[in-house]
This record gives sequence, structure tokens and C-alpha cells, in this order.
Amino acid sequence: MIVGILTVELFLGESGSLKEKRRHIKSLIARLHNRYNVSVAEVDRQDNWQRATLGIAAVSNRSMHLDQILAEVVNFIAAQRGLEIVHYQTEII
Repeated sequence: MIVGILTVELFLGESGSLKEKRRHIKSLIARLHNRYNVSVAEVDRQDNWQRATLGIAAVSNRSMHLDQILAEVVNFIAAQRGLEIVHYQTEII
């Protein structure tokens, strides 16, 4: 079993409050889970209304498959309106 971990730090420029940020993040988490069958959680910066850090995990029997899935997740997030990826890191265990 191989585990892929993706940490993504986001800037939400259009967010004007914590309530609005949580609405955007909750929607993104649901879409990522449904589309890519990955586990997603907001893991840091919960009290900052323009920043968010997401932890994304996937399991497979091939590391190439995990690389592909996590790259697609990064591309999907980057294509979202109102979100900017500040930094991301991929780890295969």
C-alpha cells in the first residue's frame, strides 16, 4: 500500500469573512472528494479569512497512479475562480 499526501496552501482573495471562506473551502472539499475519491481536510489557518491549508490524501498500489491523481487535484484547484495556490507539496510514502 502506498500513500500520497498533498499539502496545499491557498489564498482566497475574494473572501471577505470567515463565513465566506468556510463556504468556499467546504464546497471545494466536497468537489475534490467526489471527483477524485481523495480524503481532504482543512489542516491549518482555520481562523484566517484569506488563507487556508488543505491536507489531501490518497491510497493506491502504484506510486505513478498517486502522482497522477495528486497532479490532477493541483490542476483542479488551480483552475478554481477566487483561489490562488501559494504553495503545495507532494509526498509519497
